[in-house]
Amino acid sequence: MVFLDVFGEVPDPRDLTAQHPLPEILFVALAAVLCGATHCTEMELFARSRLDLLRQFIPLERGAPSHDTFSRVLAALDPVALNEAFMRFMAAFGEQARIDAPKGQVAVDGKSLRRAYAKGRSHMPPLVVTVFGCDTFMSLAQTVAQEGGEVQAAIAALELLSLKGLTVTADALHCHRRMTKTVRDGGGHYVIAIKGNQSKLAAEANTALDKAAAGKATKFHQTEEDAHGRHEVRRAFVIPFAQTPGKNALVDLCAIGRVESWRTVEGKTTHKVRCYALSRKMPAHELLATVRRHWSIENDLHWQLDVLLGEDHIRGRKNNTAANHAILRRLTLNVLRADPEKIPLSHKRLKARWADQDLLSLFTHMR
Repeated sequence: MVFLDVFGEVPDPRDLTAQHPLPEILFVALAAVLCGATHCTEMELFARSRLDLLRQFIPLERGAPSHDTFSRVLAALDPVALNEAFMRFMAAFGEQARIDAPKGQVAVDGKSLRRAYAKGRSHMPPLVVTVFGCDTFMSLAQTVAQEGGEVQAAIAALELLSLKGLTVTADALHCHRRMTKTVRDGGGHYVIAIKGNQSKLAAEANTALDKAAAGKATKFHQTEEDAHGRHEVRRAFVIPFAQTPGKNALVDLCAIGRVESWRTVEGKTTHKVRCYALSRKMPAHELLATVRRHWSIENDLHWQLDVLLGEDHIRGRKNNTAANHAILRRLTLNVLRADPEKIPLSHKRLKARWADQDLLSLFTHMR
C-alpha cells in the first residue's frame, strides 16, 4: 500500500517497546478524520467500531490503538517529517488517482488554528501556511509558523516545491525581496499585492498607474457579474514598470497592474482599488482571472477546513499536536476531492461514515 510505504519512512519518536507501528496509527487517524473524528478519543472510538474493516488494509495485531496512543504520537511526531511524507504521498497518490500535477497557479496564505493556543496565549494561536493548487484544489505543502512568522513559513513551504511553470499569488504581507527571490529561484513567476508595507514601491507604482490610467493608449479589461444579490464590475490593466534599484527591490519585477472593483448591494456601491507586482507582463484579462483565482484558497480550503472539518473549534495543542492534526485535515480534503463522485465533500464524508463500502472506496484511492 502506497500510504504505508510512504509514511513508514517518517521517523518514529517512540522507543522500541511501542505496540503499534507508526504507519498503522497514521492510517487509522486519517481514516477517522475522513469519517468525522476531530480528536484522539474519537479516533479510538472509530478504530474500535470499524476494526474488522481496517484489518482488510492493515494488521492491527494488537487491536485498536488507545486515545492515549494517538495523543502521544501526534504530540511527539515531527511535523516537518510528516509534511515531507504528505508531499511524497500526494505525488504517488496523484499519479495513481490520475490527478493532474500542479499547474497554472498556486496560492500562498496563512490560517490560524484559533483554539489550539497554549494556555495564556489566546492572542497568539498557531498559524499554518499552506501552498494551494488553484486549479487542482489540492493542498501541496504546509508549514507551521515559528520564528519569522508567516513570512518565513511561506518561504519554507515554497522551497519544498518545484515552482517551474507556476504562478505564485500572495497578499501584501509577502511583497518583499526574499519571497520574490524564492519564487524566481524555484522557476516560477509571481503576482503579489502591493500595499503600505512597501511604502516606497507603493508610491512609485501608484504614480505610474495613475499616469497610465489617464492616458488614451492604456488597454483595460472589464467584466460585470450579478450573483448572490450583488452586482459587481471589475476592471484591470497592466503596464511595464521598473522599480528604483536598491537592496530591498523585488527580484525580476517587470510590470505592475491595477484591479478596481465596484460592488453594489441593495443600492449601496463600494469601490476598491488594488495594485499588484508582476514578474511577467501579462494581459489585463489574465491578471483579473489570476487575482480572482487566488481567493480559491479561502473558499475551497480555509472555508472547508472551518465548516466541514471544524478546524477553528479543535483544541489539541500539546507540543506538535496542532501542526500534525492540521496536516491530517488537509490530507483528508485532498482524499475527498480525489474521489470522482460529483457530490459535495460533506456528502462524501457522510457516506464514508455511514457505509463501509463508501469508506472502502476512499481507501482504494489511498492505496
